[in-house]
Amino acid sequence: MRIGNRRFGHKAFPLRNAGLRGAGKIRLIIALAVGGFALLSYCSSASYNPVTGEKQYLSMTPSQEIAMGLQAVEQMAARHGGLHPDPRLQEFLDSVCWQIIRNSQAAETQWQFECHLLSDASVVNAFALPGGQMFITYALFRQLETEGQLAGVMAHEIGHVVARHSAQRMAKSQLTQGIIQAVIMGTESGGMGQMAGMVGNMVNMQYGREDELESDSIGVMLMAQSGYDPNALKGVMKILAAASQGRSAPEFFSTHPNPENRIEKIDKAIQSQFPEGLPNNLKP
Repeated sequence: MRIGNRRFGHKAFPLRNAGLRGAGKIRLIIALAVGGFALLSYCSSASYNPVTGEKQYLSMTPSQEIAMGLQAVEQMAARHGGLHPDPRLQEFLDSVCWQIIRNSQAAETQWQFECHLLSDASVVNAFALPGGQMFITYALFRQLETEGQLAGVMAHEIGHVVARHSAQRMAKSQLTQGIIQAVIMGTESGGMGQMAGMVGNMVNMQYGREDELESDSIGVMLMAQSGYDPNALKGVMKILAAASQGRSAPEFFSTHPNPENRIEKIDKAIQSQFPEGLPNNLKP
């Protein structure tokens, strides 16, 4: 009987190993399908952007972007103490924003632009939501020295909107999450999935910082088209660099590249877009 048991046990181990190999193959096939679907969905979302002149991969339609931005306005304002109570300051912001929007390539787009001055007097920041909702905190607004500098800030944020950076980041995030899920499903190691997630986060962060530099370049174009001297945008960078020494800067610098490095990029954008010099009579 003992001999029979040993013989039976000797044959059982290969069967068990074969079952494990079969399960591994099924897991791998599912993982490849998940990853392939994520990649196919990303590649099939390609769209041409007439403002940037580039092919983009987008996860939302323009109407979805506009709706998302509108839904988030109250929440974003609440995070910064609500809208600023002085209507004169808001009117001035509106006049600058619409000077850019109506007299630049932004007028040829379908976005629902709206500028908001936030009450926050401690956090230096400006940002844009998908679809055209844009914000600047009073902490940054009050440090700007000229109308042209305010135009530079808002032209930069308009650049984010017309370049559809939010939709691009969402599409890339969906691709990253699909690949991470595929890696986790294809391996038994949680460490591999965690590593894939770290790599994905680094890729998306770098992509976001590239967005900031592209928005600077678009801002240069929009400012000149609407009658503002894009050199004023360099003055904004100097103000932000000075603000980085205080307590009000961390939120802005968590998402934006170093202002001193951006001044060099802005100079290059001006030289590239206007090799024969800027138009005359631009507002500083």
